[in-house]
Amino acid sequence: MIGRLAGRIEHRGSDHVLIDVRGVGYVVQVSERTLAALPPVGQAAALWTELLVREDALTLVGFPTLQEKEWHRLLMTVQGVGSKAAMAILGTLGPEGVGRALAIGDWAAIKAAPGVGPKIAQRVVMELKDKAHVVMALGAAAEPAAPAPDDAVIEAEPAAPAAPRAAPAAGAPAQSEALSALTNLGYGPSEAASAVARAAGDLPGAETPALIRAALKLLAPKG
Repeated sequence: MIGRLAGRIEHRGSDHVLIDVRGVGYVVQVSERTLAALPPVGQAAALWTELLVREDALTLVGFPTLQEKEWHRLLMTVQGVGSKAAMAILGTLGPEGVGRALAIGDWAAIKAAPGVGPKIAQRVVMELKDKAHVVMALGAAAEPAAPAPDDAVIEAEPAAPAAPRAAPAAGAPAQSEALSALTNLGYGPSEAASAVARAAGDLPGAETPALIRAALKLLAPKG
């Protein structure tokens, strides 16, 4: 299993890149969002990868973070969602957007992805809403695949994510730390994920303490 590639970009296509790793070129399918974030031809890059095995083809799909790779895996567990649809969803919403849409049941956001109809979008939300917190919790640990042009290697997929960073940061790490805090307080994973996702939507870029406070307000009994 090829879990990560680090090397030099030799070619950029409309939906893929070719990465040279010590003289061997690997064609890696990527989303539009990932392609736009990658450096130009000739520069170093690294991607977490998933090898898709079909009867007539072997396809490498690439992601900038381990969390995004896990979202792709989770999306593909839904009947009718293949790699192309999962990549379209991730390319449209990004990993944080996917997590928020699933946590709050926003199937319309999923439907905004090219090629994803309302029935599929509703199925995605229905089947994955209670599983979203698992991948959301990876946010603090899923670091970008840092390029290493002078010592490019292919690495096996890690057995477990690295330990979370001590300092809180905005974005996915803050959301995962807030989610962890709420579950430690006794809230259910699904309701905690929904509250954190709503709080993150109301407070873009908020750090962990602000997200926790906002989520607790949402979880407080009404009336």
